[in-house]
Amino acid sequence: MSDADYEAFLNKASNADTSGGDVTAQSKSYGTKSVNTAVPKVLEEVQEYYVSDADEPFEPVALEFEGDAITAGELKKLLSHGEEVEEISVKDWDPQGQYNNVLEAVKKAGGGGGEVKVFRVDLEGARTEYYVVGVAEGKVVGLKALSVES
Repeated sequence: MSDADYEAFLNKASNADTSGGDVTAQSKSYGTKSVNTAVPKVLEEVQEYYVSDADEPFEPVALEFEGDAITAGELKKLLSHGEEVEEISVKDWDPQGQYNNVLEAVKKAGGGGGEVKVFRVDLEGARTEYYVVGVAEGKVVGLKALSVES
């Protein structure tokens, strides 16, 4: 390869699109759609991580909803998710009380007086999402986190 050919090769490589546009389109997204309405500010301020094999941040949940209390079946419909949604107790989800800030933020987002519920949504492989939610003013509000459980 001549010097000119090598220089042309280097120039072509340095001018290539490195934004990863096609790569991101191909990457698999895990999780469910969890926002279709305004997110309460208190939820956006939460800076907690759910501890599992992959520590993931809690993300806001705000879904339009008609009703006073959410059930596993109703959450499954809202998420348009094919997998099972299971309600679990707060104590089973957080036996050591390390997510009190999460629970308090969800309670505030729900107007302070509503019930906070926890739901488990199994995804592919060892991935699971936990939804910590309440109902307020025509929407389900709360936080969710991805958990990798091996």
